[in-house]
Amino acid sequence: MIRRYSVLAALAVLAVAMLVPFAVVTLNAVKSPADYSSGGPLGLPSELYLDGIVEFWNRVGFGGKLWNSLLISGSVAVLATVLSVLNAYALGIGRVRGRMWIMVLFLVANTLPQEALVYPLYYLSKQAGLYDTRLGVIIIFTVIQSAFGTYLLASVLGRFPREILEAAALDGAGKWRALWQVVVPISRPTLGVLLVFFFIWTWNEFFLPLVFLVSNENQTVPVALGVLQGDKMMDATMSSASALLGILPAVAFFLIFQRTLTRGVTMGAVR
Repeated sequence: MIRRYSVLAALAVLAVAMLVPFAVVTLNAVKSPADYSSGGPLGLPSELYLDGIVEFWNRVGFGGKLWNSLLISGSVAVLATVLSVLNAYALGIGRVRGRMWIMVLFLVANTLPQEALVYPLYYLSKQAGLYDTRLGVIIIFTVIQSAFGTYLLASVLGRFPREILEAAALDGAGKWRALWQVVVPISRPTLGVLLVFFFIWTWNEFFLPLVFLVSNENQTVPVALGVLQGDKMMDATMSSASALLGILPAVAFFLIFQRTLTRGVTMGAVR
């Protein structure tokens, strides 16, 4: 009993430590510059001030940046999950020749820093005519994220019950049908976890979008925030508003799919 309450107390302290910075940013985002100057970052606002949020939204064209991030992150999450399933099905269940070396290759790909990939990806995107396009970034991150997804799913599907696949084969199901009607439905919790992670990871990416999306109309939210951090016209209130607008979509996506994430982690632990 004492251990249980100790764990709950530690988790409560950790939750407070994580929520306090978010609360401070939200407080300063709805605070006027005069209130910030008089009361500091922890002072309460005298009134609800939304001009900082509106001005930042209009200055950077935040609606377009938000759409770019949603389009890129959503597309990468779906495509990388599908590609991971196809690769892992061949490696984990199909048992292709040289499976171990292919898995080592995916493991090495997960450890490569993005800085080492910039020049070859830049050269290839230039040659393919995909530089400074959202499609080019979607392709790059789909491959990068699917490397991790393939490695994870191949390990999971390697322990997939053979009896279920044999029963499906006796019912006349081929490999393709067994994949989409047997393997995918059973692995749905794990796929849901990958989908959420891929979306959030891609949303938070800054370095590669900064290099490959140089046009203002193609930039994502993190790039727009990073570019404007040194703007002399950005006061503390507008900076807080920009940080709040940048993190809210990712937080909302996480909260919407929190049950999917929890179910996938729980089922993985039970197995």
